Amino acid sequence: MSDLIDDAPEGANAPEFTVSELSGAVKRVIEGEFGFVRVRGEVGRVSRPRSGHVYLDLKDDRSVISGVMWKGAVSKLQTQPEEGMEVVATGRLTTFPGQSKYQIVIDDIRPAGMGALMAMLEKRKAALQAEGLIEASRKRALPYLPEVIGVITSPSGAVIRDILHRLRERFPRKVLIWPVVVQGAKCAPEVTRAIEGFNALTPGGAIPRPDLLIVARGGGSIEDLWGFNEESVARAAAASEIPLISAVGHETDTTLIDFVSDRRAPTPTAAAELAVPVRLELLGWVGDMQARLGRALGQRLEVRGQRLR
Repeated sequence: MSDLIDDAPEGANAPEFTVSELSGAVKRVIEGEFGFVRVRGEVGRVSRPRSGHVYLDLKDDRSVISGVMWKGAVSKLQTQPEEGMEVVATGRLTTFPGQSKYQIVIDDIRPAGMGALMAMLEKRKAALQAEGLIEASRKRALPYLPEVIGVITSPSGAVIRDILHRLRERFPRKVLIWPVVVQGAKCAPEVTRAIEGFNALTPGGAIPRPDLLIVARGGGSIEDLWGFNEESVARAAAASEIPLISAVGHETDTTLIDFVSDRRAPTPTAAAELAVPVRLELLGWVGDMQARLGRALGQRLEVRGQRLR
């Protein structure tokens, strides 16, 4: 009789799953409960295969979560993730039933505040400095009176108008404009291509090769100007065979391109002033030199005449 009322072994009445059924159930629970999450952590390992996707780890002092960004999301990023960067990632959790693993599929990832951006900027600056790309000895002198000036900036807005207006006032020159996006994910690759493109022009070709380059945009927040802090832009500026003036932001703004350019202008208008002298001042100087030459020749002729007499 006692056998009939004994408790059943623990778990005997639990439903029985196949491995696939259990993995699927876990997947549904995790994706249902964590359909949208924001995670703060430090970027660990970063992998960029040819597919264009980005695989990375998010970690803190105790745990690590694997993450993936698909190619489409990567192309929209304003700031690319780098190892050691503190970030806030937004996405959703998913699992791999075949491997009993989970990861976060990241839709957006951004530096965790101003401190993270400045730390990354200092890291990039130190790397360029270690390679000697910031040394004053490698900076080239600007041409005194360039025939052609290449301007890399947005084709619309106050910046290009200010530069062209100042050049016309001081000393009209031929100007080639390479239009670029000056903010957002497309900024760095377009500015890099523009610097390299101007340098690739053949001297004396159908399109004249500039004697001087100006890279310019107006002021903004550090996030707005971040394209000019990307390593590709700084390296293109450092490698430019054409002397280059950086004029990004206002006087108090400093970006990575400023350190490697041949000259930094506090504003786009100041860049135009560095590019050319004042024509009227040159004409005045030439007039003074002509007058001095005339006086010197007259005095010399008078002395010779006295000696002859």
